[in-house]
Amino acid sequence: MPIFIKNEAEIKKIRIASTIAADVLEMIEKYIKPGISTEKLDTICSNYILYKKNAISACLGYLGFPKSTCISVNDVVCHGIPNNKKLLKNGDIVNIDVAIIKNKWYSDTSKMYFVGKPTILGERLCKITQEALYLALKKIKPGICTSIIGKTIQNYVEKNNFSVVRNYCGHGIGKNFHEDPQILHYFSQKKGIILKPGMVFTVEPMINAGNHLTRIMKDKWTVKTKDRSLSAQYEHTVLVTKTGCEILTLRKEEKINSQLIN
Repeated sequence: MPIFIKNEAEIKKIRIASTIAADVLEMIEKYIKPGISTEKLDTICSNYILYKKNAISACLGYLGFPKSTCISVNDVVCHGIPNNKKLLKNGDIVNIDVAIIKNKWYSDTSKMYFVGKPTILGERLCKITQEALYLALKKIKPGICTSIIGKTIQNYVEKNNFSVVRNYCGHGIGKNFHEDPQILHYFSQKKGIILKPGMVFTVEPMINAGNHLTRIMKDKWTVKTKDRSLSAQYEHTVLVTKTGCEILTLRKEEKINSQLIN
């Protein structure tokens, strides 16, 4: 698939979808408490997307995925399927991944939540994961190679004695859910691509407290850490600008500028 350079009109549409996706993650936070099921959280998100925002979940039905959000708890790396039996408990860390279609344009974002009081390890893992994402975003500008993104994340994560999942990566996004380029979150000798203004893609590092290996469950979706260690992920949809990048899915609580001049 070619790498699509978005024009101003297209970027405006992606911005709208991105704002909705960020709104969902802000809205759901107050519901994340011990005893609630991941199914209930998914239903709240689904209703908000459909009825409050007049938008569509990009996850629902994608390659057969059965729910409107991915909700991944503790050792689930990604693609956790919400269900009634999974009740959140004090100390859990939870990722909610929201992808939106609005007027045929896509956005994608996720964040971590603490259930009650987090463990020291859980809190630190989430902090390092978010900081790694921010450090990578501060490198993005025209003329750099995508490999700089992965190298920045890997260096910071491994310096803090955690590991970067290799099996999944960020991706271009726009009129399609997944487009080129692929954005690796670790350094690879394979040639990356040079960034240009108008490119839109996700950066979404998945970081494990143990080693980087993963396993897929029998449902063919849920990905867990192989060593059963905790895993965390933060994701943003970003636009390469002439001077750096714009974080399209920025939430109000985040302490980073939406416009980064790098």
